[in-house]
Amino acid sequence: MRVDEVTTRKVDAPAPVLGVVPAGQYRIKVRAVQQDDPSAPVAVLAPAMGVPAGYYRPFVAELHRLGMTVVSFDVRGQGENKPRARRGVHFGYQDFVHDLDAVLDLVESVLPQAPRFVLGHSLGGQIALLHTAANPGRIQGAALIATGSVWYRGYPGLAKYYYSLLGTQTIALASRVLGHWPGYVFGGRQATGLMRDWARQARTGRWRLTGSDLDYDAALAEVTTPLLTVTVDNDELAPTTAMEDLVKHSTRAQRTSRHYTSDDAGGPVDHFRWTRHSAGMASWIQEWVDRVLGR
Repeated sequence: MRVDEVTTRKVDAPAPVLGVVPAGQYRIKVRAVQQDDPSAPVAVLAPAMGVPAGYYRPFVAELHRLGMTVVSFDVRGQGENKPRARRGVHFGYQDFVHDLDAVLDLVESVLPQAPRFVLGHSLGGQIALLHTAANPGRIQGAALIATGSVWYRGYPGLAKYYYSLLGTQTIALASRVLGHWPGYVFGGRQATGLMRDWARQARTGRWRLTGSDLDYDAALAEVTTPLLTVTVDNDELAPTTAMEDLVKHSTRAQRTSRHYTSDDAGGPVDHFRWTRHSAGMASWIQEWVDRVLGR
């Protein structure tokens, strides 16, 4: 699909399927809006917890209009991927890291000339950074958008207690009792393992993922892949302090830091609504990609 066609394509229409990758009992359908140029940079979009890939279609359209091939996919148990989380369905953070790597394998096989970037929103930003730490040199850059550590001390004021500490631990306990997290008030329907990994990081401030022996905190300190970190106005779930805690170990990486306001967006923004006013965000990402590639 050419850049000029994205303006006539319905934003609500799903992108063409690039391929399918295995993920445990799931088969992840990977979609892509491609440029004619097979060497155009590829942006792989890792979504937030409980958010289907289709939610990002306006953002995908903006990135494509600016010359990027954009790859999107639903994580396990979300959107096109069934079954939904329930008792007996097991996955956690490490599975998401593996799944992102499998998506990148597919992208590399189909578009071997294209430089690869990962754009992660919220939980997707955490996964993007953890994947970068575990797989040095795999991608050319990671953009972390409206994301952060959930360590409770990384939040200001009383939010550190009622949201990050009490909220995460209560959800993890409920998911363990129920066999999954039903999605009451937060996060959508999720597997117990995912919520336990999430709650552990909130409680301890350390990245210890079920099913992995990797010392992620040490690996994060070795990251040299360029990072773009973007915080967003009115974002109580991922304030600037949480973003700073997320990247605190990765001091060797060349980092570009931006803050996205309603003025930048031309409309109201918060943790989720920035996607509806994402032209400015897409422009920042395109400019950063060009700098990383030396254009």
